Amino acid sequence: KLGIAPGHLWYPQVLQGVTMSTAMVISTWQKVAPLTLLYMTHHTLNPTTMLSLGLLSALIGGWGGLNQTQTRAIMAFSSIAHMGWLITAMTLNPSLTTLTMITYMIMTTATFMPLAHTTKTITDIGTTWTLSPMTPTTTMITLVSLGGLPPLTGFMPKWLILKELSSTGLIIMATLILMSSLPSLFFYIRLAYLTMLTVPPTTINTEHKWRFKPTQPLHTTLAVTTATLMLPLTATLYSTT
Repeated sequence: KLGIAPGHLWYPQVLQGVTMSTAMVISTWQKVAPLTLLYMTHHTLNPTTMLSLGLLSALIGGWGGLNQTQTRAIMAFSSIAHMGWLITAMTLNPSLTTLTMITYMIMTTATFMPLAHTTKTITDIGTTWTLSPMTPTTTMITLVSLGGLPPLTGFMPKWLILKELSSTGLIIMATLILMSSLPSLFFYIRLAYLTMLTVPPTTINTEHKWRFKPTQPLHTTLAVTTATLMLPLTATLYSTT
């Protein structure tokens, strides 16, 4: 249900077959129930197994997304990689698991909301520039935040998880899971580059302004703001995590 490797094979196919709104629900709200069960029983689970599943999910989520061109498939492998980090956090610190899940849900929601008004592939997002310039801009920022680059919100859970791994002496695990995030970061940056810094070719002289809806509701703005500007709050959360 969480899409954690090796039980992740259903997840990319399901996300590719549904609408963006349904994909957002599957990627966020649907994970709450199984994660709650794991949270309540984590003390009975083998830490080595949990860490191995976390590392495997991070690796598969990173490498699996490199070959994808469909936006929802990329978001599916992104979710698999994030679940790997989340399972790792659960093994170390339950409070950090809650923080990681909340941060993941905020960033994923902020990414899916602008994409809900576009079509299926990466290059289609670039055609929104003439009608709604904020759509590719917010998409690029939230994607980079999902990749975990500072000073955006996505850096906070990865920073704290690596701190916990280092403080418990799991230096090799910290190094491996950090290296596994590099492929994910690559396709996030590639996706952000294609959506923001390139213009798709067109066979006619006019832009296809009728393809996309120019809506940018308030809740999308709030979600994007939260998904990018929460890193300074780490200082207030540091003592509790």
